[in-house]
Amino acid sequence: MTFTKEQIFSIVQEQGMNLLHGIIVLAVGFFLAHWIIKLMERSRKLVRIEPTLKGFLENLLRLLLYVSVVLTAAGVMGIPLTSFVTILASAGVAISLAMQGALSNFVGGMTMLLLKPIKVDEYVKIGEIEGTVRSIGVFYTELVMPDNRHISLPNANLTNTAIVNYTREGTRRLDVFFSVGYSSDIDRVKEALLGVARRNEAAFSDPAPQVRLQEHGDSALKFVVRLWCKNSDYWELYYYLLEEGKRALDRAGIEIPFPQMDVHLR
Repeated sequence: MTFTKEQIFSIVQEQGMNLLHGIIVLAVGFFLAHWIIKLMERSRKLVRIEPTLKGFLENLLRLLLYVSVVLTAAGVMGIPLTSFVTILASAGVAISLAMQGALSNFVGGMTMLLLKPIKVDEYVKIGEIEGTVRSIGVFYTELVMPDNRHISLPNANLTNTAIVNYTREGTRRLDVFFSVGYSSDIDRVKEALLGVARRNEAAFSDPAPQVRLQEHGDSALKFVVRLWCKNSDYWELYYYLLEEGKRALDRAGIEIPFPQMDVHLR
């Protein structure tokens, strides 16, 4: 089958117009999708939604809008949607393997949203990673670490990993350990450390702070100062006890020993 120059020119012109229309649909569609997402973010009704659910819905809406724009542009270009279905059907195995991780992450995101083991602005530990939850997306959860590093964790991994949530209860127990020499008077040590704990207003009076002998170590007696506080006061109180506890033991003349070993020669 042969085509004349006029027929070839007509086909190229028609396909070129379809391509141009498709590009215009993509540009306008992405602009409108971005505008709709921003409008939803500023919506008063959406603002009242829980931050965890809000972030997930925004990510899901963005994904659906972009997919709709791409499919619409493909239709305008003259690409029949049945072709996509045929391609997906013929390459189903390869696509399912390629999309397995994405689908697992999507299901993991839905699980996180329904069960709510973590929420936005909570401080958590996941595996060896600690940080504040910034957002729970469709495929990834973003944490901000204490040094301001951002890390994105696949949602599928979160559903199979132990999660330690430090924020959920609002309060937290603080344990700080001190070592003193074996010749130290136990009552004097407890009195000195307990005075430090009680002087700080961030420490709860109920339950009251405690100082107990924790362990008979190889070179020292090990005491623990145990108290309760708000999550927001945890680290400030932790460093306060370390510094003031050392000063209190020095004032009381209580030795903080170095590791030592007695060697006997025969």
